[in-house]
Amino acid sequence: MVQVWKKVVIKTDGGELVDSIAPIIISASRSTDIPAFHSEWLINRLKRGYVSWANPFNRANVQYISFREARLFVFWTKNPKPMMQHLNYFDELGLHYYFQYTLNDYENEGFEPNVPPLAKRVETFINLSKLIGKEKVIWRFDPLLLTEQLTVRELLKRIWELGNQLVSCTDKLVFSFADVISYQKVQQNLIRETNFYTKSDIHLAEFTMEQKNEFADGVHKILPEWRKINPGFRITTCAEDIDLEKYEIDHNKCIDNELIERLFPNDRSLMELLGVKPKVQLLFGEDVQEKKPNLKDKGQRKACGCMISKDIGSYNTCNHLCVYCYANTSPSVVKKNLQVLSPDSESISNN
Repeated sequence: MVQVWKKVVIKTDGGELVDSIAPIIISASRSTDIPAFHSEWLINRLKRGYVSWANPFNRANVQYISFREARLFVFWTKNPKPMMQHLNYFDELGLHYYFQYTLNDYENEGFEPNVPPLAKRVETFINLSKLIGKEKVIWRFDPLLLTEQLTVRELLKRIWELGNQLVSCTDKLVFSFADVISYQKVQQNLIRETNFYTKSDIHLAEFTMEQKNEFADGVHKILPEWRKINPGFRITTCAEDIDLEKYEIDHNKCIDNELIERLFPNDRSLMELLGVKPKVQLLFGEDVQEKKPNLKDKGQRKACGCMISKDIGSYNTCNHLCVYCYANTSPSVVKKNLQVLSPDSESISNN
């Protein structure tokens, strides 16, 4: 049975007493880049003790989220640099964290118009790894996109070049194949925001099964070279049904109970959530682990392996304006939201 977060009463900035949930794991965030654009906001909200969150499909449904029980923040970002200066504050509070760092190379295509230059992003990745440890910085090349010019071979070349710079600074590469056709907003952004695409070209962003296997085979051939530098390095997929085990590619969990257990074994709240208890000694001297709870996040896609967490982000508040992003309606909506956003707001977006 999925863990139900503790419910607590909090006092809002306006002095109102309201019900809230107090999750142990905070996702920050699948919906926007909090480290890049909202780090000051998050620090302010940590000091206030809570945030409010509105369901993106029903803005009237507002939920209050207390940080009273929070033990771990999982950051999703393409530019963690603004957040790095605040990590000592998390340390002072005894809060844990690790980063899902998406570092793609689509500079020639202009698919990520407002991310820092590639060399700067690589530099930041290396610096973050040195600061907090490579096991807490996970490299995502996500999503993989195809066009007439951007072939599987070209993607592998770019990943090879990036990986040679990053492999000593992380233990894992995570990738997914673009799912553009399923997201109407993505199709609209591709048409509106790039001169390259036409309606018929959008299908090129979808991988065939043959292309998926071609890519998997390609990174599998790279893997031994990277393991000469980092023997424990792994390659995984994010929310993909396809079985690529024969290429030594596993299914990833971005909110990862196994990683959490390995990184933070002395945190009692996290270990209790994961069901990590002392081993039971049987009569014949055999050690067995007590059965752990099923913590799969049922709110995510079926192929997603993540355990439960609470996301605190809002759609239409990420100024990277990546043309393939499912979380932005359009640049004009993002611009409007960011113009009215205050670092003191209860939520990232009040619209």
